[in-house]
Amino acid sequence: MTAFQEMPARRDAAASGGEAESRPCAPGASLALEDPSALDERNRQLAHAGIARAEDLLVSRYRLSSRQEAFDLLRRTSQRFNIKLHILADVAVHAAAPSPNARSWLPGRPLGDAPALPALQGGVKQPAGHGAVLTAALHRALHITGAEMGNVQLVENGMLRMEKHTGLNRRFTDYFTFVEGSTTSCAQAAAEGRQVTVQDVAACATFDEGSRQTILQAGSRACHSVPLVSPSGAVLGMISSHHERPLGGLTGTQLNTLHDLGGQVARWLIWHRGTVARALNHLHAMATTRP
Repeated sequence: MTAFQEMPARRDAAASGGEAESRPCAPGASLALEDPSALDERNRQLAHAGIARAEDLLVSRYRLSSRQEAFDLLRRTSQRFNIKLHILADVAVHAAAPSPNARSWLPGRPLGDAPALPALQGGVKQPAGHGAVLTAALHRALHITGAEMGNVQLVENGMLRMEKHTGLNRRFTDYFTFVEGSTTSCAQAAAEGRQVTVQDVAACATFDEGSRQTILQAGSRACHSVPLVSPSGAVLGMISSHHERPLGGLTGTQLNTLHDLGGQVARWLIWHRGTVARALNHLHAMATTRP
């Protein structure tokens, strides 16, 4: 069972340590930023699509009366287990179906202790919750790279979805709430499973012009993306730092430390799916015992 639809990396995850690809740069034309109202509508549609798929699944599997009844089951379960609704919906869609007349959706497995996150350092107690871990990982990555702006994305339905950010304005976070294509450095880093450095956003050929202009208006001239790569080589998400001035590149020590951070956070995310499995079993019990 997976909490996220993983992106298989095209390169060996081990190659991410100690090296990063610096993107070639070329002049580009400036285009107007996308209409904010169009962005809002796109984000609403993409956010609703994942939940709607889960609603349709539950209506069909449990013979519910409506999508609203399915939504209520999802909402109540997400609140009880403190799991974001969109994450629970994604889990439901991609998890294997329960056996006929099964008492639970997924067989019970010992969860065990959360994997250690020594790459976070700081001498403080390891964060326990999903949001706290992602926030701590983002701040650690920014400390390593010397940046003050950055964001965390997780893979969902084949896209990168923004989960955490700091220092970035509303225009940026709205534009990159979902990243679908390959015309950003974070998407290419996810597809290739390796760290990517963009030394100068203003001249880099990786970006389409909408992405370039949105990054520049947020005050970012360079960025570095670190994939969260599982032991099997699947990319579960991305941590990106944004820098006010062009970058000459990171050191081998910085890249190795970021590589370790990405791998440890990925293992923690895999462990966290065990808590989502418990939520699915609760949802199954409610659906099968309703009046």
